[in-house]
Order: sequence, then C-alpha cells, then structure tokens
Amino acid sequence: MLSSENTHQSINSTETKLNRFLVCGLGSLGQHCVVVLKEYGATVSAIDLVQPKNWDVSNLENLLDDLFIGDCRQANILEQAHIRQCRTVLLVTSDERVNIEAAFAARLLNPQARLVVRSEKQNLNQLLSENLGNFIAFEPNQLTASAFTFAALGNENLGYFNLAGRKLRVAKHQVQPNDLWCNKWQVHQLNTSFRRILSHASNSSELPNQFYEWEPETVLRSGDAIVYIEIADLFPLTQRAATKTKSETRRFWQKIFLGMSWNHLKQKLTQLWQSGDGDRFVRVAMICGITVIFLSFWGTILYRWHYPGINIAEAFYATAVLLLGGYGDVFGGVEFEQQMPGWLRLFSLGLTLAGTAFVGVLYALLTDKLLSSRFQFFFTSSRISIPQQDHVVVIGLNRVGRQVAKLLLELKQPLVGITSTAVEPNFSLQLPVIVDNFTNALASANLTDAKSVVVITDDEMENLEIGLMAHSQAPNSGLVIRTYNRQFSDKVAQLFAYAQVLCTSALSAEVFAAAAFGENILGLFHLNNQTIQVVEYMVEDGDTLNGLMLYDIAYGYGAVPILYQKTSQSPAKLMPAYETRLAVGDRMIVLATSNSLQRIERGELSPRNWYVQVEKALTSDAIFDGANEISIISGCSIGTARDLMRNLPGQLPQPLYKQQAQRLVFKLNKLRAIAHLLPVDSCTENISHPSVN
Repeated sequence: MLSSENTHQSINSTETKLNRFLVCGLGSLGQHCVVVLKEYGATVSAIDLVQPKNWDVSNLENLLDDLFIGDCRQANILEQAHIRQCRTVLLVTSDERVNIEAAFAARLLNPQARLVVRSEKQNLNQLLSENLGNFIAFEPNQLTASAFTFAALGNENLGYFNLAGRKLRVAKHQVQPNDLWCNKWQVHQLNTSFRRILSHASNSSELPNQFYEWEPETVLRSGDAIVYIEIADLFPLTQRAATKTKSETRRFWQKIFLGMSWNHLKQKLTQLWQSGDGDRFVRVAMICGITVIFLSFWGTILYRWHYPGINIAEAFYATAVLLLGGYGDVFGGVEFEQQMPGWLRLFSLGLTLAGTAFVGVLYALLTDKLLSSRFQFFFTSSRISIPQQDHVVVIGLNRVGRQVAKLLLELKQPLVGITSTAVEPNFSLQLPVIVDNFTNALASANLTDAKSVVVITDDEMENLEIGLMAHSQAPNSGLVIRTYNRQFSDKVAQLFAYAQVLCTSALSAEVFAAAAFGENILGLFHLNNQTIQVVEYMVEDGDTLNGLMLYDIAYGYGAVPILYQKTSQSPAKLMPAYETRLAVGDRMIVLATSNSLQRIERGELSPRNWYVQVEKALTSDAIFDGANEISIISGCSIGTARDLMRNLPGQLPQPLYKQQAQRLVFKLNKLRAIAHLLPVDSCTENISHPSVN
C-alpha cells in the first residue's frame, strides 16, 4: 500500500503527464499552437530543426517550458523532450513526410500519446488512424477554407453544417419593421425545437463576444441584431419573418402557374434561340427535335384516321418505327388487309428518310458534345458569363482559393474567380475565371455589385494591397483578407474595420490545439472576430462533462449544445432540451469558442448566482405541477421540490444560472405559481443581516 507521500507524488506525476504537450515544428502554425495550448494552461515543449531567428508570435520563447534543437524524427531528440511523459504530440512542420516519420518515432516511444499531425493525404491519414490509434491529421488549408467561405457569404449566412442527416445553418439577421415578431415577441420566444438564439444586440450596441449574453425577456425592436442556429430545411427564420399579405400570396401562385404556362415556355425557347454562338448545338437540336415531334404527330393522326381499327398508341409506335429507319420492318413482305393508298405509303417513306436524317443529326451532335466536353473545359469556363450582382469574387485560385470556390458552388452561390496565372489543366470547377493581372481583372468582375470579395493569394502583403483596391472600387461589398501572421492580422483588422481579416495560422492552431485534448472538430466559422468551432464530445467516466445537465454546458461553460445522442443506437436529437443530464457513453456536439473549450478541459464552471423564490400557488394543481417543473429544470430531487411547494413561501435551496432561473420562473408563473428571481448576494446579505428586513 502506498504511503500518503508516495500517493501525492503519484498524483503529481499523473497530472504532469496529462498536462504536458510537445510541438514539433515552430513555423507560423507551430508558434500559434504553442500560444493556444498555453491558454489552456498546458505545459508545452517544442522541437525545431534550427533556432528560429524571427518569431511570428512575440514573447514565444518565454511561453515555452522547453525548447530543443534537432530533428524530431530522431529518437534521442524525442527522449530529451520527455516524449514518454507527453499527453499529446503535435507534428506541424511544413514537410509532410517529416511529420509522418516523426509520428512513427513518437508512437514507438509512447504508445499512449495522442498524435496530431499536419498532413493532407486523407487516405493515408485514415489508414494511419486505424493502425496507430489515437491519431488525427488535419491540413490547414482545408480547415480554413470553410471559414473563408462563410465569411464570404456575408452577415446573413455565417456557417453550414451537416449533422444527423440534416443541414444546420448559422445566420445573422437584423430585425425589420415588417417582421412578424418585431415589437411583439421576446428574444427567448424565438428558441424552438429547431432553432437556438446565440446572440442578441439592440440597435445601439454591438453583438457580445460570448454566447448567452442577452436578456431572454427583451422585446425585439427594429434594427436589433440576432445570431442564431437553425435546421435549415425546417421553417427558416428569415422566411417566416416577413408578413405575407394576400396580394403576395396571389403573386406566389401566379408565379407557380406562370412557370407551367405556354407563354413562359415560349419565352424560354426564344431565349435559347437568341443565345450566342456558343449554343449552336442547342439551336440545331431544337430544329431537329421540333421536326421529329411534328412528323410524329401528323404520322400518328394519319394512320389513326386511315385505319380506325387501331388505337392511338399503335399508330404512334408505327410512326416511331418509321422515323427510326424501320420502313422495311413495316412494309417488307407485309400483306395489308386494306390497300394502303400510294400517298400514305409515300408519306411513310418520307417519314423514314426525314427521321433517319434528323435523328442521325441528333446522334452526331450528342457524340460531338460528349467528346469535346473532355477537352474544352478551359474555353468553356472562359465563356461562362460573369454574374452581374450579388456574387462573390474569389481572388487567388490556389489550393485554398479552389477549395473556397468549390464550397461556394455547393452552396449555389454565384461567383467569379480571378487569377494572375494560367489555370491548371486539371482545374474542373465550373465557374467563370478571369486570367489577368489583378488590377485589370478587378475592372471586369462587376465588383461594384458584388456581395463580397475574398482575397486569398499566398502573399499577405499582396492580399492587403488588392483588398484595399477592391474596397476603393466597391465600398459596399464585403471584404475578406487572408493573412499568415497574427500580429499583422490584428493591426490590419484594427486599422481597416470594414474588412474581415482571417489569419490562417491562428485559425488552424485553434483546431490543432483543441484536437490535442482529444476533441473531434467537425467544422468552424468566424463570428465577431472569434473562431467558433463545432466540437463533438463522447462522455467518459471521470471527465468534466459526466453528470452535468446541458444547462451547465450552456451557461456554465458558455457552449451551445446542438446535438445529443444517448447511445449509438439511439436517435440523435438536434437542439436538445437543456434539462437533459449527461452520462457515460453519451454523445454531444456543441458550438464553442476557444475560451469555452479551455473551461471544459479544466472543468471551470461559471458560478450560479440566482435563487428562485416561490411566493404562493394559486391552485392546487400548481403545487403538484410546479414541483415537477422545479425538479426538471433545476435538477434537484423531486422530494426537495415537493417540500418547497408544500411550504410556501419558500426559496429553492440551490442557486441556478440566470437564464435557467428565468425559465423556471416563467414556467411556474404559467402554472399559476407566483415566483421571482433573487440574486445570490442579496440572499447572503439577508442571512448575515436579518435586521435589514
């Protein structure tokens, strides 16, 4: 049996091991990873091949607990860095091969350590994860592409995620005077089983930096801003917001029927016929198609008229056979019961000749189109018309730029790409591309009517220059600038407040650091100059989530639970009720800032500062139902709740978070039990100084 002294040493050793992290590679990403890990309160060592001369992050040497110079693939260097006592090793050098080799060396020395690797080889990463265990890999460009994409969509659309087979959307909306709930509804009334309010700010204030910093009973006014997450295909807020008059409804149905009308079809055909030279294929196909349909119609009518004994279908099939070159099939060696007139036989021959000609032309055109499409993408993409308005201009079609363009196309967002170099032969995205120097290209991109401009080249100084040029030409368009240095980013963001400045290294570092603690990062987006991460948790025995209610996750840690699943066999619940209590084996997905993730890791819950005082129950049912609500919302035992409701007036013995307490008061008042909130400080004063009452 261990002595108390040995036990204490063992505990300290365990805590040190759980809190020691090793960063291999002190490039821009590695330095930012060190900063975020230190914010978590971790002990951080680092290995780099040479002593860095210029630090992207000031004072980084003082943040590091140890710095070792050498090759991180070498076992002796890893041993010097105390690899066996590390909880996680982050391998983030700029050389992918070095990262993989170092991961092998680290796994041999420490089979339990978590490995977080910078690598873009998705298939290899998956195989290594299956074979090495406790292994996860990210590619910074892929991580940040979604953040740039959502920033480009503007304030209305901040992020999209697919969870449990449903698409979730994070959006910002400014309350309009004609919104159904303007000047009528309170903020908390927008919370439903398919929507959660994340932030609210009045017309005269800015959105808060943390979630839940809003008063539930505030009445929504024109000009207020709200940020929310919702199931995108279930009653989107912006579609339900506007008041629909009878005339609007009538116009809606007129639009539906117009879409099926002959006039609308004729208009579409006219547009196709009058299109440019690039659509000669469509014109010829239209002529051939219309001719074949015309002949089919008249052939069916004539055969049905001359042979009343056959039905319409048989007459049509006979005509179709003739049009497909089947004259010999119909007339070769066939004796007709009724003599066919010569003019009808001649007409049948004409059908075969015309059908052979026109159908042959259609086959030839289709074959030519299929063959040429494989080799003509560059010329085809250059002929795609540039959108006239409400489009996104992506400047720089490098790896990140192509990924951003791909995501925008998936979201059906019109866009145009600009590059100063020739497009690669394997470029397969169907979007208009302007190949020119950036100064000339901006003039051709309909910039003044663009939704936003994303400047994402590999040179951050060039990004700044192009971004300022774009803003001078289109001051009303959104501007997103890509940078690599956090200090540079902060300065640019302060000086040019109209731009969203996203630092690739800083964005990626937050994901790498969160993954270092075992979190599964599903996505990220940018809100109020902060990175919001979509994080998946699996509740384990002994972690800081076990036994907590979702109220604690929301108001105690400042995260937003958006999915809860009891077991892998149970159905996943989107926008779960906060009364849910977590247990071992539960799965939860939250929206969280880096600060929230750090608090979850350390188990630092915010204090509960409010009591609920119940004065009286107006009905006997209120006593019974009120006790049930108290137990459900506060999490106390049903016995405690019943004792409180049987001995009114009384105070719930355990304090609650403010919005949790407000919800309980709202429910009790609805049940005709009079209740109100009391701050913890006032209750303490009353206990310490009873004479005050």
